[in-house]
Amino acid sequence: MRTIVLGGTTFIGRRIVEKLHERGDDVLVVHRGQHEPAAWVPVRHLHADRHALHEQAGAIRDFDADAVVDTYALTAADVTAVLPVLPEVPTVVLSSQDVYQAFAGLNTGRYESPVPLTEDAELRRDRYPHRSSGRPGMADYEKLDVEERWLERRAVVLRLPMVFGPHDQQRREDIVLRRIRAGRRQMPVGAGNLLLSRAHVDDIATGVLAALDTRAADGLAINLGERTTAPVLEWLHQIIRAADADLELVQVPEHALPEELGLTGALPQHLLTSVVRAEELLGWSPIDPALRVHESVRWHLAHPPEEPWTEADGHADDAALEAA
Repeated sequence: MRTIVLGGTTFIGRRIVEKLHERGDDVLVVHRGQHEPAAWVPVRHLHADRHALHEQAGAIRDFDADAVVDTYALTAADVTAVLPVLPEVPTVVLSSQDVYQAFAGLNTGRYESPVPLTEDAELRRDRYPHRSSGRPGMADYEKLDVEERWLERRAVVLRLPMVFGPHDQQRREDIVLRRIRAGRRQMPVGAGNLLLSRAHVDDIATGVLAALDTRAADGLAINLGERTTAPVLEWLHQIIRAADADLELVQVPEHALPEELGLTGALPQHLLTSVVRAEELLGWSPIDPALRVHESVRWHLAHPPEEPWTEADGHADDAALEAA
């Protein structure tokens, strides 16, 4: 298969490209050239900003793609810019489970939706969830806009949960691992009851390949994630066990939790999704979550971040622990 991948050089897109190459696809990775991995798999590269992709229309046409994967459409404009240039072939698009109204409930501390969430669950009533946050480049972020435009083209839209694994820029497990690296013996937590769907990056990549290989899901949105999900508190314990570390989780009052540990609190809205549609239509099945956590933790321990644990971090934890 000749496959165009938009994005594809960092984390999820990177693993998708590697999996496509492993199975023998001829891959053209379209990206700006800012994050090209060193000593990577031998695939073709086209350095272009997606908003100027029309300038590379000849190169796209000459590649004569059989399929397209869009790994990094964040806004309506991101999609509008590429639709006239890309061939109308089977397409898979990465979206997010933040499209559900349950995500709004998680952010506001209100119960909004029953779980598990199927693809027919209520979508967010309000758009542009990061517009008031001041986060650079996120004012127009809206996966609902992305989905609407790609679904009109009969793309398969994959709604992703919290994704972890090698090369994760957000370093999900570092909520625990940075405390272990700093030699901390105790970590403050809340009730830790939250059910938050997660997925290892390899399981996401195999889901993308499965969606490329069947037409049963064309024009549909599909959830990917774990088949079973442990509460956040157990996930933290899994990380500690995988790191073979001596770190005690100490429950503290909700008001005392450091901001970065808010997801360990007692939250009224879960973000737990059903993957039945993915299993039935794509023939896809994820690997056991505990095994995936172990794989990811061992990789991140071997590839620590440059940012050190700071004195301020320690003070925040100590103040919370004193309130226990």
